[in-house]
Parts: sequence; structure tokens; C-alpha cells
Amino acid sequence: MKIRVDRDVLTDAVTWVARSLPARPPVPVLAGVLIEAEDDGTVTLSAFDYEVSAKVTIAADVTESGTILVLGRLLADICRNLPSRPIDLVTEGSKVQVTCGSSRFSLLQMPVDSYPTLPTSPEPDGTVEGDVFTQAVSQVSIAADRGDTLPILTGVRVEIDGDKVTLLATDRYRLAMRELTWNPSAADASHLALIPARTLTDMAKALGAAGSVGLAFGRAGSGDGLVGFDAGQRHATTRLLDGEYPKVTSIFPTSVDTEAVIETAAFVEAVKRVALVAERNTPVRLRFEEGQVAIEAGTGEDAQASEAVEVTLTGPGLEIAFNPHFLLDGLGVLGTPYTRLSFTQPGRPAVISGQPEADGVADTSYRYVLMPVRFAG
Repeated sequence: MKIRVDRDVLTDAVTWVARSLPARPPVPVLAGVLIEAEDDGTVTLSAFDYEVSAKVTIAADVTESGTILVLGRLLADICRNLPSRPIDLVTEGSKVQVTCGSSRFSLLQMPVDSYPTLPTSPEPDGTVEGDVFTQAVSQVSIAADRGDTLPILTGVRVEIDGDKVTLLATDRYRLAMRELTWNPSAADASHLALIPARTLTDMAKALGAAGSVGLAFGRAGSGDGLVGFDAGQRHATTRLLDGEYPKVTSIFPTSVDTEAVIETAAFVEAVKRVALVAERNTPVRLRFEEGQVAIEAGTGEDAQASEAVEVTLTGPGLEIAFNPHFLLDGLGVLGTPYTRLSFTQPGRPAVISGQPEADGVADTSYRYVLMPVRFAG
């Protein structure tokens, strides 16, 4: 193989593909990036670890076609640090020579024959705007479980019903749900998938900058167990999680006794400051009264902190406590100037949603349900 590629183009491609490489590959070849150069001037870079696959096609000057497999993260590190000049990749025996200006690296080729065949991504079932997709995934994935006790809770449940998409995740202490619209290929589209939250987050960050992202759910009953993502020349797949997701939407309160509207930025900063004295697993207490919310943490002989923030309160005042990290997670992804908190009673879950204006209507397309924490006194 002998090719010349623009430095920025190759760096971008290798870096994106290498994102999906496993940190501890079960077999050495899975640490590699497969590079296939065609006579038509296209070069395809691929990575696969039996769970997640990534593939991108770029343009290059191909003098001699061929296929090589080299350590992906090493090649990405090299490309990022090369000068802004064209990069030459040339095979010489068992080595691959990487040349850029006066910089020269010699990489060992890995056995291409031992590399697994990448899964074929199904045709997209529809598209969603890239920025909407990225925001929606970030809003929901924060609530997915990060442990291994219940693997099914490490996923994001994605349900398609016509042009409506509902994303949902929970770790039993909080629940996040985002509803959005997409452009399905078929008006009666209906799909249900449980996608690993970590993989979905990586895909959204990597592909969301594109104008639109294609989503492919495979054929019903095909047993392929894959979901595909497409954006421009970038294609990726991931295996789905198996199992029945718990019916958690019943957690949403059916009635509201108290509602509070508060400026998001001021609320976030106040909670961050007060939480500095909240030791591990210690909640922050919120006392809602007419015109303000008092935020407090720490008791007795421990360090203590308190701060008050203006609030517009509808309904009776109440006192409630939350895990400060979970509270900040939800506030941090709202993306609206104001926050609406809806309560039934101090011992029941609270619902957090965004609001564009202080005296406007809440945007319920995103709802973050947070379980309160019991506290003394």
C-alpha cells in the first residue's frame, strides 16, 4: 500500500475510529485500526471490538491499493503530533512507514487475516438533527446506571412511534426522559431498542456535529441485535442490551401541589457552593418559602453552609433534600434560562423541567425525576 493523505483529514479519521477501541482488548488485533486503500482514491478506516464498530471513508492519493492493520491509538497519537503537511503511508515488508516532512515513524503491521469481519450496518430508518440528537442523549444518559449490578439499567431505552422518539434512562435514584421528533423513512415506524448509555453518548458526541444523524434499527425479528448510526462518511454500530426494561414511567407524579420557578444559573452556582461542605452521601436541603429557597448543607459539629436564591413559588412551601450531584446533573443539561421544580410532598419524587422565561410555560419535552433523600430534623 502507498498513499498520501492530508494531515488534518487523516488525524480526524484515525482519532474518531480509535475512540471505539477497547482499553484492554481481549486479543491483540482488536487494538488495531484497519486501513483499506482503493484504486478509486478512497481510504476506509475501521475498528471493531465485537460490541462496537466504527468506520469512516476519506479521500487520498492512492498510488498503490492495499490493506493494513496497525495499532490505532498509537497511529492517532502520531498523527496528532505531526506537522501540518501531507502524510505518506507506505508498506515495506512487515512495517508501515509513516512520513510527514522530516518526521518518520515505522509501525509494525498486525495480521489482517486475524481481524474479525465488521458487521454490516442496516439501512437508516430515519434521520434526526445532529444538535438535537446530541442534546437529547446528554440529557438522558446522565441517569443511566454506571454500575454492573443491573446491566439493563446501564442502557438508554429508545422507543420510536412514527415521528416521535422517546429516550429514557434510570438508575433507580433518578429518571430522565426526553421526547423529540425525527424524520422516519416510514410514517408507521415502530422500534424499541436498549442501547448502552456510554456507547450512545460517545456516538452522539462524535456524530452530532453533522447536520443530521441516521439511525438504523435493523429488521424486526432479524436477530442481528444491532443499532446503526450514520453521519456523512462516518458509520458505526453497537450491540443492543438484552432484557425487559422495567416499567418506570409510573414514577412520574400524577399531581402537583407545589411548583417553583428559579433562574437556572443562579440555582446551579448556589448548590455548587453549598455542596462544598456536603460530605459523601450527605444531601443538600432545600427549604422553599414565598419568594426564596434556602439551600443548606452540614449539621452539628460538621462544616455548614447556607445560601438563599430568589424563587417564584406556587402552592405551599416545603422542605426537601437531594443528593447534590444528582441535582446538579439534572440542572446542568436543561439548557434553559429557568428551571421549574414540581413537588407533591417532601417524601415523593420531584420533577425538574426547563422553562425559557420566568413567567412562561415549562418545556416538558425533557423531564428529570429525582428521588428525595431522608434527612434528620
